Amino acid sequence: MTDRIEQGFMAFLAEGKEGIAAVREVSPEHIVLYVENGGEFTVPRAAVRKVHDSKVILDPGKLDKALLRAVGHAHDSEDPKLVG
Repeated sequence: MTDRIEQGFMAFLAEGKEGIAAVREVSPEHIVLYVENGGEFTVPRAAVRKVHDSKVILDPGKLDKALLRAVGHAHDSEDPKLVG
């Protein structure tokens, strides 16, 4: 990784996909992500694949199952009439 992770960056599961979370905290060992309707999750630096253009690309295989479940429900509270 050449770019530094900063608070406010968006996290993604893959390039070109929708953002899943915002970076809330950064430490040398981990980052803390906030998932809408899911809360905060601590992610080890080993789960970060790439950092560029204010984006953090994660390795889904190295993420906690609770985080992945939360990502699946991140937009549950959106009004279905407005989505679409």
